[in-house]
Amino acid sequence: MAFAVNLQQLPAVDHIAELQLLDAQGQVTASIANQPGKAGSVRVYAALAAQYGCINVAAAQQGLQWFAEHTEAARAHPGSHPNIDRLFAIIANGQTLQVRLLPQPQSANGGSQAAST
Repeated sequence: MAFAVNLQQLPAVDHIAELQLLDAQGQVTASIANQPGKAGSVRVYAALAAQYGCINVAAAQQGLQWFAEHTEAARAHPGSHPNIDRLFAIIANGQTLQVRLLPQPQSANGGSQAAST
């Protein structure tokens, strides 16, 4: 399936501001901000963490399937998709990363305000 179709099957991440990846010592090794151009990666990594409890080899293999056509593009052009490159590295070295989800800040009134017209 195409990446866009796969994304539709994964839980929404609107409540997440940033996803952090932590090594075995609990140090942040990478972070992915939930912003345009990276929101799909946040969605994939968050779903992997929910399903596997961490990002390990099995999770990374699943992630590469979910990234679909972007996986082959990343393989052909290393460095062009760093969040996919990270999954290749996890598979290659057997690394496990823990995931920390940082929530979106709450507005002062407890909800979003509609734009006035």
